[in-house]
Amino acid sequence: MPVFSVTGDVDPFLHVSMKQGETIYCESDAMVMMETALDLKGKMTGGLGSAIMRRFANGESFFQQHIEAVRGSGDCLLSPTLPGAIEVVDVGARQYLLNDGAFVAATSGTEMKVRTQSIGNALFAQSGGFFVMETAGTGQVVVSGFGSMFQLDVEPGKDVVIDNSHVVCWDNSLKYEISVTTGGGSGGGGIGGFLGNIVNSVTSGEGIVLRFSGSGKVFICSRNRDAFLKWTASGKAS
Repeated sequence: MPVFSVTGDVDPFLHVSMKQGETIYCESDAMVMMETALDLKGKMTGGLGSAIMRRFANGESFFQQHIEAVRGSGDCLLSPTLPGAIEVVDVGARQYLLNDGAFVAATSGTEMKVRTQSIGNALFAQSGGFFVMETAGTGQVVVSGFGSMFQLDVEPGKDVVIDNSHVVCWDNSLKYEISVTTGGGSGGGGIGGFLGNIVNSVTSGEGIVLRFSGSGKVFICSRNRDAFLKWTASGKAS
């Protein structure tokens, strides 16, 4: 199996060491460098239907990059779109759901499928709308997060509440649902209760979170991509 390793402390590369005949696939434009023993091809993995579903789920390109060690062993370097940490995740006994933009690369024994979400999660979680990416098969999947990354272990009876913009991926055995943290009282132009809290949360940009329960792992990142983009667009960065 190809060997994934993370190299570099700040904005690291994903270093991949491959033996002849081995193949990996990665997000479009992830390849930075490869040795001449390797070949790179753009493929629409799973056909047009699967490519369209992945596009809806995580905003991925229709074509993924497939890198194969054709003429002998060789190495390559990959890099995610956004600056931040990289994590190599084992899949097989555990499978994971991925948030928008988290996927970097995977070994050929794995597959990225599309899973539907509940209406509530689709409307407010911002993790792929009605669809979310889910790993399948056995091997390794590499994910990235904006900023630093941290692994949380969720235990029964100890639910974890996380701002969705900081969630990278999570164990598919976990139950997850939208939760609103906005406090009591009516809001949203006189609308009370849960709907009022939803309106307040949407307009304030705060309060809508994902609540995880059960037993499993959640990988989170330190930076909020959308908030950072708004901040840079506002001109405050200059």
